[in-house]
Amino acid sequence: MAQPLELNGVVVWPGLLDRSEQEAVLSDILEVMAVAPPVHPVTRWGKSMSVAMTAAGRFGWISDRRGYRYEEHHPQGMAWPPIPASVLAVWEAVAPGARTPECCLVNLYRNGARMGLHQDRDEADLSQPVVSISLGDEALFRVGGLQRGGPTGSIWLRSGDVAVIGGAARLVHHGIDRVREGSSDLIPGGGRINLTLRVVTSADGGAAP
Repeated sequence: MAQPLELNGVVVWPGLLDRSEQEAVLSDILEVMAVAPPVHPVTRWGKSMSVAMTAAGRFGWISDRRGYRYEEHHPQGMAWPPIPASVLAVWEAVAPGARTPECCLVNLYRNGARMGLHQDRDEADLSQPVVSISLGDEALFRVGGLQRGGPTGSIWLRSGDVAVIGGAARLVHHGIDRVREGSSDLIPGGGRINLTLRVVTSADGGAAP
């Protein structure tokens, strides 16, 4: 296993998952997607996101004209499937001592999808990290600082890479500039799947704001 890299406080573990481990996680996530199909969320301004999303766990992250928030049900009404054990094992490997994640957001990147610079700040307990797992096509990951508009750095994330956004870097701005389509044959139909594991509630069980 390669040594971790650091980009503006974000720790990246290159190749943490080998091919067989990637295939096992993907198989579990495809089952999640079959139960809770990915949808293209709409921003509060009515613009459809290019990334399709679903989730596993107690909560899923929702975006619509009412704003950004966590909900216990898919937009189509069903409860989210449980987070697969194969995914939880990654969390336990890179975030020892952290609380058990309550959401695994599943982002599907195809057809030029990208993700603008943003902060993950809709969670109630910001002392807990966000763990990101990359599957499929390579993606150019951009990381800035705590304030929007400052200097940024970039790294190509490849299938099997895992990033940990936590500690002093928990609220850094980050995003995906572009995906190198066809760079991986892992995902049927191509594309990239990014999993982000989060603790949503406060330590006393309070909901996110």
